[in-house]
Amino acid sequence: MSGRPALRPLPPDFYARAADEVARDLLGAVLVSTVGGALVSGRIVETEAYLGPHDPASHAAERIGRTARNAAMFGPPGIAYVYRIYGLHWCLNAVTGEEGYPAAVLIRALEPLHGIEVMRRRRRRGRAPAGNAGVRPERELTAGPARLAEALAIDGSLNGHPLQDPPLVLAAGEPVHPAEVEAAPRIGVTRAADWPLRFFIRGNPWVSR
Repeated sequence: MSGRPALRPLPPDFYARAADEVARDLLGAVLVSTVGGALVSGRIVETEAYLGPHDPASHAAERIGRTARNAAMFGPPGIAYVYRIYGLHWCLNAVTGEEGYPAAVLIRALEPLHGIEVMRRRRRRGRAPAGNAGVRPERELTAGPARLAEALAIDGSLNGHPLQDPPLVLAAGEPVHPAEVEAAPRIGVTRAADWPLRFFIRGNPWVSR
């Protein structure tokens, strides 16, 4: 796929709903980064919802409250919540619900659309498959929240960024038929681990493993 995509950014009121509804509806949307002047984009194929203070797995669960780290989650719907995990990797979330109510959707995996060579360069510093030094299989570029953040040059400077504006935009894409959507438990959480709040396009090869 070549050329610049025709963007129709998702408006703030798209996000002003329950996180699980937004998580399902973000499947098929397009995440576009122009960080550093390079156009890189991908179709969202996997998301994960964090529902609010009553969700024990949320960064803003009742036992935690508001902190410097999670402050963006309390902001208006449609902004980015970007945080670091393990002190190494960035992850991108879209803030949902009403302002002051901390809920968000983690973007877990993308199907690459534009800028694949840029993605490869950005991710080349990681370990490459044996016998193919420096080159990653396409499906490894953006299958996972830390991988996609690196591929799209997303970091903490974008925390609180409105997702309707460059250099990071969430745009409408082709809707995904409900029959293609699968719900499953979230990955990497110890609390509420059985809640089926991870949504993905069934059979899509870019879904994280």
